[in-house]
Amino acid sequence: MPYLGSEDMVRELRRALSNPNVQSDHLRYRNTILKVVRAMSQGVDVSGLFSEMVKACATVDVVQKKLVYVFLCSYASLNPELSLLVINTLRKDCQDPNPMVRSLALRNMTNLRLPSLVEYVEQPLTAGLRDRAACVRRVAVLGWAKLHKLQASSDIDAAVVNELYSLLRDPDPVVMVNCLRALEEILKEEGGVAINKPIAHHLLNRLKECDVWGQCEVLKILERYRPQSEDELFDILSLLDPSLLSPHPPVMAATLSLFLSLCSGLPAASLSALERVRGPLLAACGSASREMRFTALCHIQVRLNGLLLRSLPGLMGAHYKRFFCGYAEPAYIKQRKMQLLVELVNDENVALVLDELKGYCTDVNTDTAQAAISAIGRIGRSYSDRCLEILTGLLGLKQEHITSAVVQTVRDLVWVCPQCSEAVCLALEGCEETVQDSQGRQALLWLLGVYGERVSSAPYVLEVFIDGLRSEVSPGVKMELLTATMRLFLCRPAETQDMLGRLLHYCIEEETDMCVRDQALFYYRLLHCGIEETRKVLQGRRSDPSLGVLIGRPAEPVNQWARSFNTLEPLKQSAAETESTSGGSPEPVTSVPRPNTDLSLSSLSPSPVDKVHTASSTLGCSCSCISWYRIY
Repeated sequence: MPYLGSEDMVRELRRALSNPNVQSDHLRYRNTILKVVRAMSQGVDVSGLFSEMVKACATVDVVQKKLVYVFLCSYASLNPELSLLVINTLRKDCQDPNPMVRSLALRNMTNLRLPSLVEYVEQPLTAGLRDRAACVRRVAVLGWAKLHKLQASSDIDAAVVNELYSLLRDPDPVVMVNCLRALEEILKEEGGVAINKPIAHHLLNRLKECDVWGQCEVLKILERYRPQSEDELFDILSLLDPSLLSPHPPVMAATLSLFLSLCSGLPAASLSALERVRGPLLAACGSASREMRFTALCHIQVRLNGLLLRSLPGLMGAHYKRFFCGYAEPAYIKQRKMQLLVELVNDENVALVLDELKGYCTDVNTDTAQAAISAIGRIGRSYSDRCLEILTGLLGLKQEHITSAVVQTVRDLVWVCPQCSEAVCLALEGCEETVQDSQGRQALLWLLGVYGERVSSAPYVLEVFIDGLRSEVSPGVKMELLTATMRLFLCRPAETQDMLGRLLHYCIEEETDMCVRDQALFYYRLLHCGIEETRKVLQGRRSDPSLGVLIGRPAEPVNQWARSFNTLEPLKQSAAETESTSGGSPEPVTSVPRPNTDLSLSSLSPSPVDKVHTASSTLGCSCSCISWYRIY
C-alpha cells in the first residue's frame, strides 16, 4: 500500500531538487536531499527521483555526498542503467585529496552491488589497496570481499589474493583484521585463509593492537593452526595467557576456546586454564547486559549437561550464591541459574539452595515457579526426604500452576526413587480438584494407575475423569486415563469394573481420535487373552530408574565439550532441553509397556478384518454382557 500522499510529496521534492535557486543555496539543497532520505526511510517510493539525486552527488559537501549515496545504494538495483551515471562521479571521488571522500566513494561503489559495474570497480579497488590512508585501505580490502560475493562463480585473481596476504603485515590493525575477513570470504571453497607459522606468530604478536572484535576474529582463525613442536606450543600459550583474564567476555571466551583447542592433548593445562577464567566467567554472569549474562550462564553449563561443572567439580561450587536469582532478572535467566544450582548442590549447601528455590516456587511468573519446582524435584533424586517435604507443603497452597508442577515433579521423582511412593500417595488426596492443565492431569492419572492400590480415593477420582470424558479435549489425558483404569482394575476389580466398561465403550464406539480408539481396542482384546497376560503387559518389568541421579557421576573429559565452547551450540540446545524437561510421563502414554511374552494385535482377535465390528457388537451399551468377575 503506497504511503498516503506520496505522489504529491515526490512531485514537490522533484520540483525543489530541480529549482536553480535551491541548488545555489547549499544549505537548502542539503535539507531537500535530507527530506528525500527521510521520506525513503518512511516507506515512500522515491525511486522516481533517481536522476535528480545522481546530479546531486557532484558536490564537495561530504555530508551531502553521504546522503545521496545512501539513496543511490538503496535504488541502484531498480535503475541499473542510470547507475552508470554515478560511476564517473565515484571514480573521480576515488582520486580526491580528502581520504574520507576516497573511502566513501570506494565503499559506495561496492555497495551498488550491480554485476554490470564490476569492471569499473576493480581498478579503483586495486589502487585503494595501496592508498597511503589507512581508512581507504580498510574499505578497499572489504570491497574485494563484496566483489567476490557479487560474482562468486568467477575465478579468483591470484594477484589480489597475494596482495591481501601481504596486507596482513599492514601497520594498521584494522586493515590486518579486514584482510583476514576478506580472505575467509574469497577462499571459502579452499578452506579459508591459510595459517602458517610466520602468519600465526605475527597475528599473536599484534593481538593486543586490535579492538575487541578484531581480537575475537584473530583468535577464531588461529584455532586451525597446530604448533609444530611442544616448545612452540608453550610459547603460544604464554602469549595467550594474559588474554584469559581479559575484561571483555568475548575476548576471554575466544581465548579460552583457542587455549582448549591447542591443549587437547594436555588435560592439566586445560584444567588450569579453566580455573583461571573462573573469575571472568563469574563476572560475565553479573554483566549489565542480559544477553551477556545468559550467554555466560549457558557456557558455564556447556551444552546444557553440566559437562564443564563435571570436568571440574569444585570450579564453581564455592560460588553457588552467585547463581541466586535477582528480583528484576528476566525469567529465562532465572531458569538458567536454577539449572546451574541443581548441578552445584552438595551436602554442605543443599539446605541453603533448597531454601532459596522454595522462595522461587511462589514467583509471580508461572514459568519461573514451575522451573523452581522442577529443580527441587531434580535435587530430590539425591535428597528425597528434604525435597518431598517442600513439595508436599506446596500442595497446600492450592494454586493451579503450582499443584500441576508439583504433581509432575513427584511423578518423575517416584520413578527414580520408588522409596518416596508412600509419602507421595498420602499427598495426592484432593489434588484432582486443583489440577486443570493436561500435563498435570496426565501426571496425576499415571500416579493413580501405578500406586492406586495405596490411594483410597483412586477409583472415585478416575470415575470423575470418566464421567467428564465427553468434554475432555486432550488425547493424551484420555490415553493416560485408559492405562490408569486398566492398571487399577488389576488390583481393585470390584470398584473399577463398571467404570472400565463405560470407558472402553466410549473410547471404541464414540471417540474420534484414532490413537485413543486403537489403544482402547488393544486393551479390550488384551482382556480377552486372560488376566495373567494382561498383568504381564501392564505390570511388566520397567526400565532401570537409577538414571540421572545427581551423585556419583563420573567427570567428563574436557575434549568432549571444548569444541562447542564460544559457539552458538550451548544456546541452541536451550530450547531442546526445555522441551525435554517440561513435562511428559516416564512411560509414554501413546504406547504400552513391553510384555514378557510375545503378544500381537493379530493374536488378540479372531480376524483383523472383523476387529472393529467384533468389538462393537460385543461391548454393547454398558458392557453388561461381559462378566468382568469371570475374566478376573
